[in-house]
Amino acid sequence: MSEPTLFIVASPSGGGKSSLIRALLDRDDDVRLSVSHTTRKPRPGEKDGVHYYFVSPAEFERLVEENAFLEHALVFDNHYGTGRVAVEKQLAQGFDVLLDIDWQGARQVRRSFPSSRGIFIIPPSMQTLRERLTARGQDDTSVIERRMRDARSEISHWDEFDYLVINDDFEAALHDLHSIVRTGKPARENQEAKTHEILADFLQTG
Repeated sequence: MSEPTLFIVASPSGGGKSSLIRALLDRDDDVRLSVSHTTRKPRPGEKDGVHYYFVSPAEFERLVEENAFLEHALVFDNHYGTGRVAVEKQLAQGFDVLLDIDWQGARQVRRSFPSSRGIFIIPPSMQTLRERLTARGQDDTSVIERRMRDARSEISHWDEFDYLVINDDFEAALHDLHSIVRTGKPARENQEAKTHEILADFLQTG
């Protein structure tokens, strides 16, 4: 893709999106990540201005009123927003830009950037997602169950995205993600049957 492109990258919590994005940024110097604003508290190891801009609810509301966000949404009881000026500046500098947001934000972004491309990352199964959420050690059982329910809801919007990347093998998924950004198609071919099986696992399990 010759022109700088805005990529929307989404996945359910625990899908491995953040790790894949970090690895892609390390691999490709022509890609930038837009740092979002959030009202949630920093997790251990997170730095303000690097992982997120951590702001108060009042400051977030002020930015909303100033139309400073390309998109903003309420996710897991916290507000998240993507700064408009920072994204436009990075694109103008010739960088491809990644937005780490959800399907709600994707809908809003497309109104301002109809040419943006959406990438949805899915884990290989419900069981794998549960194991990943548990292994993180960040949430108690009730929160994990909520995230599992929300994962079904989020994945139901998969068809609003241009690409699906299966995060079954990290290096293969990273190769797919990088290939999409560089060539407009994933590196792995003939994934349709596997994709349908995974979607059925998430969307038909009640």
